[in-house]
Amino acid sequence: MAFAPRLLLPSHPPPPPPARRPAPAASARYNGRTAPELSGPTPRVVVVTSGKGGVGKTTTTANLAASLARLNLPVVAVDADAGLRNLDLLLGLENRVHLTAADVLAGDCRLDQALIRHRSLQGLHLLCLSKPRSKLPLAFGSKTLTWVADALRRSAEPPAFILIDCPAGVDAGFVTAIAPAEEAVLVTTPDITALRDADRVAGLLECDGIKDIKIIVNRVRPDLVRGEDMMSALDVQEMLGLPLLGVVPEDSEVIRSTNRGVPLVLTDPPTPAGLALEQATWRLVERDAMTAVMVEEQERPKKKSGFFSFFGG
Repeated sequence: MAFAPRLLLPSHPPPPPPARRPAPAASARYNGRTAPELSGPTPRVVVVTSGKGGVGKTTTTANLAASLARLNLPVVAVDADAGLRNLDLLLGLENRVHLTAADVLAGDCRLDQALIRHRSLQGLHLLCLSKPRSKLPLAFGSKTLTWVADALRRSAEPPAFILIDCPAGVDAGFVTAIAPAEEAVLVTTPDITALRDADRVAGLLECDGIKDIKIIVNRVRPDLVRGEDMMSALDVQEMLGLPLLGVVPEDSEVIRSTNRGVPLVLTDPPTPAGLALEQATWRLVERDAMTAVMVEEQERPKKKSGFFSFFGG
């Protein structure tokens, strides 16, 4: 005689999951304004690229997206790396990626089903190109993200920004990521190897018709700049010949932020790197740029020393 399996039910219902704290308000203020003025038609498609890996490109994308969402500007952050996916980790969404753009293009789901909404930042959505263990069909080619961007434009509630996290290198993944972009944020560190790759990528972006290119100089150490062991942001800008979007200092809080899956701009109290990325977001929204000024340390009072005594604008 067969018996049906017994279901063990808990005697007490499980406690509800703890409510997530809302994201803190934006910290940056400019001329008494609490929000930047959005420039240009929307949605604006911006690719964040570097050429060289390990310079902070994905970290920059995550923090720019979080800052835009806190400024009430809806944004879709696209992880365009078809093989190595990391943007979901930095946003704390690694356990919620079940459908990707590859599923949308294959006809297995709708685009809105593949968009993952951030719990704390209501205006932030994540879209991954494909799953780490799957490959994007070669038939899609460089038009993959172009179709996705066009679909987001035609959606009922189009975002103000589409941020594309470009994979490292200049191979097929790079071509796919920059195809729908109209603007580019070029992330580099002040070392000669990263600058060589950044210069090469800038040339490729211009050849593809992307003229609005701005640079973010990441992981700057004022003590090394002071000892002339590291190039300053002014040196980097003169070498690349591009407008400067922001200068981000070296900050140990970046490691903690990455491991926690919380963008750096949400850290309370704010850190120097978080403030620099938030200010870069304001400039991105307003299509503005900053001016890097090298200040001679010998001519400055000691109380003025530090990161912001070297770079201003």
